[in-house]
Amino acid sequence: MADPGTIRPLLLDGGPLSIDEVVSVARHDRPTRIGDAAMRRIAAARARIEACLGDGEAHYGINTGFGSLSQQRVGRDDLAQLQINLVRSHAAGVGEPLPREIVRAMLLLLAASLSRGLSGVRPAVVERLVAMLNGGVTPVVPSIGSVGASGDLAPLAHAALVLMGEGRAEVNGRVLSGADALHEAGLAPLSLEAKEGLALLNGTHLMAARGALLCADFESLFHAAAVACAMSIDGCMATDAFLDQRLHEARRQPAQAYAAERIRSLLAGSEIVRSHRENDPRVQDPYSFRCAPAVLGAAWDAAGYVKLAVERELHAVTDNPLVFDDGAVVSGGNFHGMPIAIPLDVLSIALAHVAAIAERRVFTMLAGSDPASGLRPFLAARPGLQSGLMIVQYTAAACCNELAGLAAPASVVNLPTSAGMEDYNSFGPRAAAKAGRAAELARYVVAIELLCAAEAVDCHRPLRSGEGVERAHAIVRSVVPRLTEDRALSEDVERIVADALPQL
Repeated sequence: MADPGTIRPLLLDGGPLSIDEVVSVARHDRPTRIGDAAMRRIAAARARIEACLGDGEAHYGINTGFGSLSQQRVGRDDLAQLQINLVRSHAAGVGEPLPREIVRAMLLLLAASLSRGLSGVRPAVVERLVAMLNGGVTPVVPSIGSVGASGDLAPLAHAALVLMGEGRAEVNGRVLSGADALHEAGLAPLSLEAKEGLALLNGTHLMAARGALLCADFESLFHAAAVACAMSIDGCMATDAFLDQRLHEARRQPAQAYAAERIRSLLAGSEIVRSHRENDPRVQDPYSFRCAPAVLGAAWDAAGYVKLAVERELHAVTDNPLVFDDGAVVSGGNFHGMPIAIPLDVLSIALAHVAAIAERRVFTMLAGSDPASGLRPFLAARPGLQSGLMIVQYTAAACCNELAGLAAPASVVNLPTSAGMEDYNSFGPRAAAKAGRAAELARYVVAIELLCAAEAVDCHRPLRSGEGVERAHAIVRSVVPRLTEDRALSEDVERIVADALPQL
């Protein structure tokens, strides 16, 4: 955990969270606190909930059952037990636990949503969520179980169990019972009251949390992919003519022009480009080089759409029902995940294209079929005796094959739940999980391109590439040496992913 005294806390004041703020809490343990104005809003909303408990009216999830059981009225003496039963019964997830950073991001989004004062929980509920974040108590949340319609019910239920002193949680590197984890952090279990279990479980907090982290990851990956492309251009002694700004202005696609500018700036001043500007027998390069700005630009545009949807969700209240300033308690469908599910499906498509075009450039570099490139087959020092980098292209191809499957949307396949009351679900959490896996695979493919392109650039020494490419080449070489003899390549790829990509 970060030292709370060294980092300015993130203030939950009812306003929007930024993606960077989510990353700072989820990955870097930034402390969090609730603003005074937010506490007043929370308390006022709670007073409105308590006022409606004796009005004799049916209020969904407050004095009724849930889902298809909503027509069942619950007596006032059982309202607290109703909420406890809800949390326990909905903690039905299965599979590997979600990573710590995702659970922390989910808890942050839940606390931020409740702090906006429309959910009707007591201030103590939000305070305890923040205390769990600051105390390093991370619920063990199974990764499978949410259909992304009535919020992320099962994952949030597993988190809420720990709030109640049940379930399991990780603290200080150990997995303990929920009660013991709270005790380790100096916290006590919380007894839920009317409406609070429902408020903790309703909401798109898991899928939006994963979306925020993925948006941050995509931006980093995109810039690494542009670097890899630029390095491959010089590695294959391809032309930079297709990066001419006038071409991209004529296309009227700003993201394409942006991608071209990024690659062009990385190659600026390249001696390799100048060395074959005249008398090069090739007329045009393959699409994976020549059309890279169009493909990368389209992926950047798609990610921009995803980022906008996520940023909106980071300012949202996705509970049901909501309580408003005039005392009205209104049921609706703000918890439905489709506004996030479709963008997350799109993100997997964008990631598949970033990886697939990189794999095609790897294939070209290793094929050794273009004499003008000056490259030996598979970049081996002694082709035939040595296989060089032959098999990393197989690995990239395997990644791309899986990416193609991941690009199939989750959000278009509907399976009804709750006896038909919840008859159109988003499956946004599945879209988020697919996009997370897609990002992992795409990083491997880009790392493989960097491995190959660095070796190809070395084949043209003493000529130097542009300053941006040379900087990236030095980063790759700081973690992976030149290939002078055949060696196992798995660790090379892993080191580039872990140590080089974050620096590009």
